[in-house]
Amino acid sequence: MNRPNVLIIMSDQHNPHLMAHAGDAYVRTPGLDRLAESGVSFSNAYCAAPLCVPSRMAFMTGQYPTDLQIWTNGGILSNVPTFAHQLSLAGWETTLCGRMHFNGPDQHHGFERRLVGDVSGALRRLTSGLFEGVWAHAGCGQSYEGLCDNAVGPGQATYSAYDADVTARACAYIRSHPGGGEPFCLVVGLLLPHNPYVCPKALFEEYMDKLPAAERVGAFPEGEHPAVLSLRRFRGTDRITPDQARRARAAYYGLVTRMDENIGRIMDSLDEKGLTEETVVVYTSDHGELNGEHGLWWKDSFYEGSVGVPMIWSRPGHFRTNHCADAVVSLLDVGPTLSELVGAEPLPGARGRSLIPWLEIGSEVGDWPDTAFAETYARGQRPARMIRSGRWKLNAYHGYAHPQVFDVAADPDEANDLGAHPDYADVRDMLMSRVMTGWSGDWIERRVQQRLAEQDVLKRWAAEKQIRDSERWTMREGMNVRAPE
Repeated sequence: MNRPNVLIIMSDQHNPHLMAHAGDAYVRTPGLDRLAESGVSFSNAYCAAPLCVPSRMAFMTGQYPTDLQIWTNGGILSNVPTFAHQLSLAGWETTLCGRMHFNGPDQHHGFERRLVGDVSGALRRLTSGLFEGVWAHAGCGQSYEGLCDNAVGPGQATYSAYDADVTARACAYIRSHPGGGEPFCLVVGLLLPHNPYVCPKALFEEYMDKLPAAERVGAFPEGEHPAVLSLRRFRGTDRITPDQARRARAAYYGLVTRMDENIGRIMDSLDEKGLTEETVVVYTSDHGELNGEHGLWWKDSFYEGSVGVPMIWSRPGHFRTNHCADAVVSLLDVGPTLSELVGAEPLPGARGRSLIPWLEIGSEVGDWPDTAFAETYARGQRPARMIRSGRWKLNAYHGYAHPQVFDVAADPDEANDLGAHPDYADVRDMLMSRVMTGWSGDWIERRVQQRLAEQDVLKRWAAEKQIRDSERWTMREGMNVRAPE
């Protein structure tokens, strides 16, 4: 088929290691395993920022957060085209179903239709008395309180209810598609497995029984880079107990399986409609979740579990099957790949490269840069930027004397920081030169403060004029349910 449908499923905060086909011995992910068996998975895929909004806007545009001047979850994308614009101009019906975390009045950014609005900000407006440790932190729980007993356990949090609605609408859209006419580009945005760490009771108990005890819980490790230690102190990770860590890990595993069940339903709807052979399917996430790796939780870190993302591409009869590519790739590569696949014009400012040489049967890769960049300016941190180049990773932290350097090939757990080691000075200097080119931590700090002041004016104006956002999913009382243990 010369004009394939495109189905992109993007989850929120999925650790790339937590899939059975990726080697995790405990998690159940039959839907994603089936997808990987039918296509190409990438074992070294990265987001451009380990935080929702900057990562998602980079994904949509193919540009870095610095290009877009979006480093925080309050950032607004404006006057920058996305791959949805390009595919729409090329004749694809572009539809967004669920999460994308767009801020501001434009909730489409090139999507012609939006089936389910976003849920961002709703947790700040709704408290049900359950899981209060989560609601107290704007729904994110990015401090040790997010792992306290009243914030973790069996039950249902609103994000699961949201995903059930998104999945049902996506399946209905696929089943109702007439076929034979205008192809579709459907982007399905799921919120799971994003915390709060609350999952169905059966899954919680399953993983409580299966998972081993969490490692490196509590005390700050000796010799860690001071920028990472600062993040630990800001989040109070030394106050997390082994039992809290165990419960949170079990619930997170349960959320991954819950998400996988939704993905399986979406894939089944393609099969039922007879569209599997005619559809390019992409699965990825906006960033990872450390889930106890390095004794850390959540995101905003350059450790692999946070800055890495799962990425799977499938197109039966056209793409390689059951193939794992170890190339270093980025979410910025998704848009250029889609443009080439459907014959759309490339986005003018896109920084990524087409992945087609890695995907199509019989294609040759040729010269691949094997490089990805990411950056962050999260709460409790100063600006930072990462480069992954071949076997090496360097994390540069603005205001600190030296970076972190890891030989990821020899040290996949990132246990041995070579950043201050004299034997690796040449590698460090070469990577530092590359990661700092066109990037300034001082400028970012000044620009973020200016953007925050600008956004404050817009928020006060919207509140005073009672401007309502009509593109939000309705969060209702009773969606947060605690199950007895």
